[in-house]
Amino acid sequence: MIIQAKSAVIEGELRDDIWLEVKSGLISSINYGEVANADRVIRGVLIPGFVDMHCHGGGGSYFSDSDPKSIERAIDTHHSHGTSTLVASLVTAPLEVLKVEIQRLVSIAKAGKIAGIHLEGPYLARARCGAHDPSLLRDPKVKEIGELLSAGQGYIKMVTIAPELDGAIDSIKYLVANGVRVALGHSAADFSATLLAVEAGASIVTHFPNAVSKLDDEGHTLAKLAMQDSRLRLEMILDGHHVGDDIVRRIFQVGSERVALVTDAMCAAGESDGHYFIGQLPVTVRDSVARLDSNGVLAGSTLTMDHAFFNMHGRLGYSIEQCVASTSTIAARALGFNDRGEIAVGMKADLLEVDLSEKQISIVS
Repeated sequence: MIIQAKSAVIEGELRDDIWLEVKSGLISSINYGEVANADRVIRGVLIPGFVDMHCHGGGGSYFSDSDPKSIERAIDTHHSHGTSTLVASLVTAPLEVLKVEIQRLVSIAKAGKIAGIHLEGPYLARARCGAHDPSLLRDPKVKEIGELLSAGQGYIKMVTIAPELDGAIDSIKYLVANGVRVALGHSAADFSATLLAVEAGASIVTHFPNAVSKLDDEGHTLAKLAMQDSRLRLEMILDGHHVGDDIVRRIFQVGSERVALVTDAMCAAGESDGHYFIGQLPVTVRDSVARLDSNGVLAGSTLTMDHAFFNMHGRLGYSIEQCVASTSTIAARALGFNDRGEIAVGMKADLLEVDLSEKQISIVS
């Protein structure tokens, strides 16, 4: 397949008049100028497919649902909005329930429909539990984490842990030794506990700066370490509700090369306002904002990655190169996916066309 593009973000740089050869789903060559026999002509900007490392569902369904067709509906919702690499996130649940949910997703991962599994819980701090059921939270233990990894058959790619919990540091070391990325989040940890976790191998912060200390809290905090430690990649939900624009700019100013946009989408992504659940907790979505009925806390988002991209580019004015990095490249590298996330020879040909004037994306391949 030959693709001619007026412009494209190639290896992190916006370049004009290029054409690609795609063979067996991989980019085999990148060339400049025009070619006469193109199979597809791109009038907008060619960019890599989005990589969403933190997503719970969409299209009215969750990745924890018992019906595989419901799970596929959630996957299709995000794929239709340009996400080519999707990590399925599971919320806090009893361990035996969580094992069943993991095993169900393994078959879907084996079919290539998701890139892996993320466990957001149950190893979270009650003080920062957000929309997770506090009665189900627990301290991490290496033995039971091993049981979860066994259920995951190598497809658990990331686990979120609050570093101040008893057993957290040993658990982080165990996960990292087994090739699993550890994200810090839903935590009231101070600077020293966070530093111990990073030195143990934690490398990501879950939906920063939500569910952790505020950037301007007094004292040494997780948030302050996250802002200055280049070893940490920072997830961010850029829906206009989770993080204020001034905070977004502060974070990008000190760590633009570390910010990976995520959806943290709950089941209402791609759906209308109404009444939903997250786990067993009732949620109301109003004006596309999901909040727990019990206390009004934000309960994930209804975001899709294309909207995150256009929020960053159109509303906040970041360059298209930076937007590509934050919606594709940084997340791919954070998870160790070195075969995607940018347009380069040898990479997967997960490609999108972006119409910047109409704020629309279309799937190329």
